[in-house]
Amino acid sequence: KVLIDVPRSDLAEELAQSQTKIQVLQDTLQQVLDRREEERQSRQLLELYLEALKNEGSILRKVAEPETVPRKEMDVVDAGTSSTGPSAKTALSDQILAALKEKPAPELCLDSQDLELVLKEDTQALASALRCNKQKAEALQQACDQELSKRLQQVQTLHSLRSTSKGKKTLP
Repeated sequence: KVLIDVPRSDLAEELAQSQTKIQVLQDTLQQVLDRREEERQSRQLLELYLEALKNEGSILRKVAEPETVPRKEMDVVDAGTSSTGPSAKTALSDQILAALKEKPAPELCLDSQDLELVLKEDTQALASALRCNKQKAEALQQACDQELSKRLQQVQTLHSLRSTSKGKKTLP
Protein backbone atom coordinates (compact mmCIF):
# COMPACT_ATOMS: atom_id res chain seq x y z
CA LYS A 1 0.00 0.00 0.00
CA VAL A 2 2.86 2.35 0.85
CA LEU A 3 4.51 1.76 -2.54
CA ILE A 4 1.25 2.65 -4.27
CA ASP A 5 0.81 5.86 -2.29
CA VAL A 6 4.35 7.13 -2.87
CA PRO A 7 4.55 9.73 -5.65
CA ARG A 8 5.71 8.09 -8.88
CA SER A 9 8.63 10.46 -9.39
CA ASP A 10 10.00 9.86 -5.87
CA LEU A 11 9.74 6.09 -6.22
CA ALA A 12 11.34 6.17 -9.68
CA GLU A 13 14.25 8.15 -8.31
CA GLU A 14 14.65 5.88 -5.26
CA LEU A 15 14.58 2.67 -7.34
CA ALA A 16 16.54 4.19 -10.25
CA GLN A 17 13.79 3.21 -12.70
CA SER A 18 11.74 5.10 -15.29
CA GLN A 19 8.38 6.52 -14.32
CA THR A 20 6.63 4.20 -16.78
CA LYS A 21 8.15 1.15 -15.08
CA ILE A 22 7.12 2.56 -11.72
CA GLN A 23 3.59 3.14 -13.02
CA VAL A 24 3.43 -0.49 -14.17
CA LEU A 25 4.77 -1.57 -10.77
CA GLN A 26 2.22 0.54 -8.89
CA ASP A 27 -0.61 -0.69 -11.14
CA THR A 28 0.45 -4.29 -10.54
CA LEU A 29 0.62 -3.73 -6.80
CA GLN A 30 -2.84 -2.17 -6.85
CA GLN A 31 -4.18 -5.18 -8.75
CA VAL A 32 -2.63 -7.51 -6.16
CA LEU A 33 -4.21 -5.50 -3.34
CA ASP A 34 -7.57 -5.51 -5.12
CA ARG A 35 -7.36 -9.25 -5.66
CA ARG A 36 -6.45 -9.84 -2.00
CA GLU A 37 -9.47 -7.81 -0.95
CA GLU A 38 -11.70 -9.78 -3.32
CA GLU A 39 -10.28 -13.04 -1.96
CA ARG A 40 -10.82 -11.87 1.61
CA GLN A 41 -14.42 -10.95 0.82
CA SER A 42 -14.93 -14.24 -1.01
CA ARG A 43 -13.52 -16.15 1.95
CA GLN A 44 -15.84 -14.32 4.33
CA LEU A 45 -18.80 -15.01 2.09
CA LEU A 46 -17.81 -18.66 1.79
CA GLU A 47 -17.46 -18.94 5.57
CA LEU A 48 -20.93 -17.46 5.99
CA TYR A 49 -22.24 -19.87 3.37
CA LEU A 50 -20.57 -22.84 5.08
CA GLU A 51 -21.98 -21.71 8.42
CA ALA A 52 -25.45 -21.60 6.87
CA LEU A 53 -24.88 -25.07 5.42
CA LYS A 54 -23.90 -26.40 8.83
CA ASN A 55 -27.07 -24.92 10.30
CA GLU A 56 -29.05 -26.53 7.50
CA GLY A 57 -27.12 -29.82 7.70
CA SER A 58 -30.16 -32.02 7.26
CA ILE A 59 -30.91 -30.39 3.90
CA LEU A 60 -27.32 -30.92 2.78
CA ARG A 61 -27.49 -34.60 3.76
CA LYS A 62 -30.75 -35.04 1.84
CA VAL A 63 -29.16 -33.49 -1.24
CA ALA A 64 -25.94 -35.54 -0.95
CA GLU A 65 -27.57 -38.94 -0.33
CA PRO A 66 -29.43 -39.28 -3.65
CA GLU A 67 -26.19 -38.48 -5.51
CA THR A 68 -24.25 -41.18 -3.68
CA VAL A 69 -26.39 -44.15 -4.74
CA PRO A 70 -26.39 -43.46 -8.51
CA ARG A 71 -22.65 -42.74 -8.40
CA LYS A 72 -21.96 -46.13 -6.81
CA GLU A 73 -24.19 -47.89 -9.30
CA MET A 74 -22.50 -46.07 -12.16
CA ASP A 75 -19.06 -47.05 -10.83
CA VAL A 76 -20.06 -50.70 -10.62
CA VAL A 77 -21.31 -50.67 -14.19
CA ASP A 78 -18.58 -48.44 -15.66
CA ALA A 79 -15.48 -49.34 -13.70
CA GLY A 80 -16.38 -52.71 -12.24
CA THR A 81 -15.89 -51.46 -8.68
CA SER A 82 -17.53 -48.98 -6.38
CA SER A 83 -14.26 -47.85 -4.79
CA THR A 84 -13.90 -44.84 -7.11
CA GLY A 85 -16.98 -43.01 -5.81
CA PRO A 86 -16.16 -43.12 -2.11
CA SER A 87 -12.50 -42.17 -2.67
CA ALA A 88 -13.63 -39.02 -4.46
CA LYS A 89 -16.12 -38.32 -1.70
CA THR A 90 -13.68 -38.77 1.16
CA ALA A 91 -10.81 -36.84 -0.43
CA LEU A 92 -12.87 -33.83 -1.53
CA SER A 93 -15.49 -32.22 0.67
CA ASP A 94 -19.03 -31.62 -0.52
CA GLN A 95 -18.29 -27.88 -0.60
CA ILE A 96 -15.33 -28.36 -2.95
CA LEU A 97 -17.34 -30.66 -5.21
CA ALA A 98 -20.22 -28.17 -5.23
CA ALA A 99 -17.87 -25.36 -6.26
CA LEU A 100 -16.32 -27.53 -8.97
CA LYS A 101 -19.77 -28.42 -10.34
CA GLU A 102 -21.50 -25.05 -10.12
CA LYS A 103 -18.89 -22.37 -10.78
CA PRO A 104 -17.79 -21.42 -14.30
CA ALA A 105 -14.20 -20.92 -13.07
CA PRO A 106 -14.04 -22.89 -9.80
CA GLU A 107 -10.25 -22.56 -9.51
CA LEU A 108 -10.80 -18.88 -8.67
CA CYS A 109 -13.29 -19.71 -5.91
CA LEU A 110 -11.19 -22.28 -4.05
CA ASP A 111 -8.44 -21.53 -1.59
CA SER A 112 -4.94 -22.87 -2.20
CA GLN A 113 -5.38 -25.91 0.05
CA ASP A 114 -8.52 -26.92 -1.83
CA LEU A 115 -6.72 -26.46 -5.15
CA GLU A 116 -3.98 -28.81 -3.91
CA LEU A 117 -6.60 -31.40 -2.93
CA VAL A 118 -8.16 -31.23 -6.40
CA LEU A 119 -4.72 -31.69 -7.97
CA LYS A 120 -3.92 -34.72 -5.80
CA GLU A 121 -7.25 -36.36 -6.60
CA ASP A 122 -7.26 -39.19 -9.11
CA THR A 123 -8.62 -37.87 -12.42
CA GLN A 124 -11.03 -40.77 -12.88
CA ALA A 125 -12.36 -40.39 -9.33
CA LEU A 126 -12.80 -36.66 -9.88
CA ALA A 127 -14.64 -37.27 -13.16
CA SER A 128 -16.87 -39.78 -11.42
CA ALA A 129 -17.62 -37.46 -8.49
CA LEU A 130 -18.42 -34.57 -10.84
CA ARG A 131 -20.29 -36.82 -13.29
CA CYS A 132 -18.25 -35.59 -16.23
CA ASN A 133 -15.80 -37.14 -18.66
CA LYS A 134 -12.13 -37.63 -17.86
CA GLN A 135 -11.01 -34.88 -20.27
CA LYS A 136 -13.13 -32.29 -18.46
CA ALA A 137 -11.73 -33.45 -15.12
CA GLU A 138 -8.18 -33.19 -16.49
CA ALA A 139 -8.89 -29.69 -17.82
CA LEU A 140 -10.25 -28.71 -14.41
CA GLN A 141 -7.15 -30.05 -12.67
CA GLN A 142 -4.95 -28.21 -15.16
CA ALA A 143 -6.80 -24.94 -14.48
CA CYS A 144 -6.37 -25.52 -10.73
CA ASP A 145 -2.65 -26.18 -11.25
CA GLN A 146 -2.26 -22.96 -13.25
CA GLU A 147 -4.12 -20.92 -10.61
CA LEU A 148 -2.01 -22.42 -7.82
CA SER A 149 1.19 -21.63 -9.76
CA LYS A 150 -0.02 -18.09 -10.35
CA ARG A 151 -0.72 -17.61 -6.65
CA LEU A 152 2.70 -18.98 -5.72
CA GLN A 153 4.35 -16.61 -8.18
CA GLN A 154 2.41 -13.68 -6.67
CA VAL A 155 3.55 -14.61 -3.18
CA GLN A 156 7.16 -14.91 -4.35
CA THR A 157 6.92 -11.53 -6.07
CA LEU A 158 5.53 -9.93 -2.93
CA HIS A 159 8.30 -11.46 -0.82
CA SER A 160 10.84 -10.15 -3.29
CA LEU A 161 9.30 -6.67 -3.21
CA ARG A 162 9.17 -6.77 0.57
CA SER A 163 12.83 -7.77 0.88
CA THR A 164 13.83 -5.12 -1.67
CA SER A 165 11.80 -2.54 0.22
CA LYS A 166 13.40 -3.52 3.55
CA GLY A 167 16.87 -3.28 1.98
CA LYS A 168 16.20 0.24 0.72
CA LYS A 169 15.00 1.41 4.13
CA THR A 170 18.25 0.45 5.83
CA LEU A 171 20.55 2.12 3.28
CA PRO A 172 19.92 5.87 4.02
